[in-house]
Amino acid sequence: DERKREVISLGIGDPTAHSCFHTTNEAKEAVVESLLIDKFNGYSPSAGLPTTRKAIASYLSRDLCYELSQEDVYITVGCTQAIEMALSFLAKPNSNILLPRPGFPTYALCASFRNIEVRYYDLLPQNNWQLNLEAIEDLVDQNTIAIVIINPGNPCGNVYSYDHLKKIAETAKKVKTLIIADEVYGHLAFGETPFTPMGLFSSITPILTLGSLSKRWLIPGWRLGWFVINDPNCIFKSPKIIERINNYCDLCASPTTFIQAAVPKIIENTKEDFFKNTLKMLKKNSDICYEKILEIPCLNCPYKPQGSMVVMVNLNIILLQNIIDDMDFCFKLAKEEYVILLPG
Repeated sequence: DERKREVISLGIGDPTAHSCFHTTNEAKEAVVESLLIDKFNGYSPSAGLPTTRKAIASYLSRDLCYELSQEDVYITVGCTQAIEMALSFLAKPNSNILLPRPGFPTYALCASFRNIEVRYYDLLPQNNWQLNLEAIEDLVDQNTIAIVIINPGNPCGNVYSYDHLKKIAETAKKVKTLIIADEVYGHLAFGETPFTPMGLFSSITPILTLGSLSKRWLIPGWRLGWFVINDPNCIFKSPKIIERINNYCDLCASPTTFIQAAVPKIIENTKEDFFKNTLKMLKKNSDICYEKILEIPCLNCPYKPQGSMVVMVNLNIILLQNIIDDMDFCFKLAKEEYVILLPG
């Protein structure tokens, strides 16, 4: 009976939808302890608990050549709110923002709500989904508020090298704009190229880093993200900017307080074996997916995934009957086979 068939959803980056992915016991224990001590049932400061901000600053500073302070960190309801936060306080009349194509659609949605013009730059599949930096220079003008970089990539599964990220930072400096670095999949790199945080290049140009516990700790439903200002030379940070950020925080709800309170112990107590095991499973699943795609004549994967939890697939419409485009393909696949994919 088709009405009883199970839906296979491959359209959202939620690792908890698959039984092989579970968060670490240390994370669960930290949350239980935080809840049971009965100290974190009230509202938190709008920018987040000081202990949480300090823990995130320390965690991110491990990979940097300078120390972030807790004042550089703002706790958000997942990375989605961090995106909204960044675009909200950067928005100004006639502003535009550079977004990757393919990319994560939430950026364009948030930009439209803030009347920010979206200018897309194309990622190059034949060159490991890298940016065409000359095209970036052509797109930027005096009204450009930021260039968005997603690394590890969503939806392309790419991981940028140190050298490429440095060139991106140098280009941003040349055109006099800052970078929004979406690192929600930070450290989820299982190929030959290791993950490099964009914040390493913040001495070249200011970097706004967005991230969360969601992917690396396999807890997207806990909704714990962050917005971080990487600006050691204080080029971007000014009293006016900080005031605008704080005003935004005052308008919005903070993440659940007892989840925030658990963050220091979640970070401190999680063992490295947990992360290694996650990467091992991601690589295994990615390899299987890539190999199976190669066996299907109408599909092509231009780049073997090296990180994150997603893969970008090219669809050859000519080899399919009664399929108009990628949207039509995804709709009919869901209807006929109960498999959900995202058109791109």
